[in-house]
Amino acid sequence: MSHNTITGAAKTPAFRQEFSALLRALRAFLSTLWSTEGRYVLTVLTIMIVLVICATVVAQVALNAWNKPFYNAIQARDLSEFAYQSLVFLVIAGSLLVLNVAQAWLREMIKVKSREWLTRDLFAQWLEPGRALRLAYAGEIGVNPDQRIQQDTSQLTELAAELGIGLLQSLLLLVAFLGVLWELSGAITLPLGSLSLTIPGYMVWCAILFAAVGSWLAWRVGGPLVGLNARRFQRESGLRFALVQINQQAENIARHQREPSEKRRLGIELDNVLAVMR
Repeated sequence: MSHNTITGAAKTPAFRQEFSALLRALRAFLSTLWSTEGRYVLTVLTIMIVLVICATVVAQVALNAWNKPFYNAIQARDLSEFAYQSLVFLVIAGSLLVLNVAQAWLREMIKVKSREWLTRDLFAQWLEPGRALRLAYAGEIGVNPDQRIQQDTSQLTELAAELGIGLLQSLLLLVAFLGVLWELSGAITLPLGSLSLTIPGYMVWCAILFAAVGSWLAWRVGGPLVGLNARRFQRESGLRFALVQINQQAENIARHQREPSEKRRLGIELDNVLAVMR
């Protein structure tokens, strides 16, 4: 058996394990979300933003279709048709403006509500009787839980909302404009020696191939960033905690002239953060 075959066989179980871990994490996340008091508000906000995104896609398709009769009216110098198409544009553009504002408001409300329920849930778990004390002796995972709750919940809710909404909107735009791109691209014939290969809708396949390659590269390059970001947030919390300690103990530090040692400690914490950033 060749080395490549062994390597491929070793990678497959690892990928399955990562995928299974992702599914378990997603299931645990949705289960926790559904057990909170804010599940109904988040469900309503999610349904509303899905409807708004669908309406936005319809308006963008209508705007794309509007271009042809508008420029035909200009070419034919048809003043009445030009005035009519101008009114149509005002309606479409006004609708898109309202929909974009509504989408931005709903997106921010989802961030606010999801951060509220997540933070309150973590508060409740952290302040279980005796848990905060036990967590202090749990090793690396229990370092500065107060700082991690504040920053991690903010990062999670911001990224989850932005990525989730962006993915949904991109998928809907892909479906909506796939037919348009197929009609515009037509077919291309590639000579292959004595044979020829005709590819219908070649621009669609080029776009899909380009997106697939870009997504694969982003996944390969961005994979290690998950662990690096977790380490960075942990070290950022250590730096903030050291700053808070110095601010709280300013009188004691001045009395015992500990400024040089505290400066060195802050320098070490900052170097830890910069090392992960690099």
